[in-house]
Amino acid sequence: MRELTDHIVEGDVPQNQLRIEVTDEPGAGGANHIYEIKGARFPDVRCPTTIIIPFQNGPIKETGLNGITQEVLLAIVIDRLRSFQVGPFPCVENQTALWHCQVALESLKFRTENRIKRGVEGETKP
Repeated sequence: MRELTDHIVEGDVPQNQLRIEVTDEPGAGGANHIYEIKGARFPDVRCPTTIIIPFQNGPIKETGLNGITQEVLLAIVIDRLRSFQVGPFPCVENQTALWHCQVALESLKFRTENRIKRGVEGETKP
């Protein structure tokens, strides 16, 4: 298990922080697949205080769809940031974050398009 702290803002109180734990070993591509978010008090009683986020583990053609992708998470964050920007408190920081998330998503989509053109998308091939 390893803990991520990149999201923590120095000077913020610990009670405001969520813990992120990486709970599996890296896969063939070098990335982990299971992340646990702990410490939140969710208003919906059906939602646990620990959320497990499983990422796709292995190429879809070989293993089937078994988790989410970076693209899915970025699309969610982009939607939230866009919503904040049309809400009552738009700000430069959110606009900058939105732009960077959009660039990240487009880069990942470009990678997938290239893999499709090369006929290797969904397979364990470079």
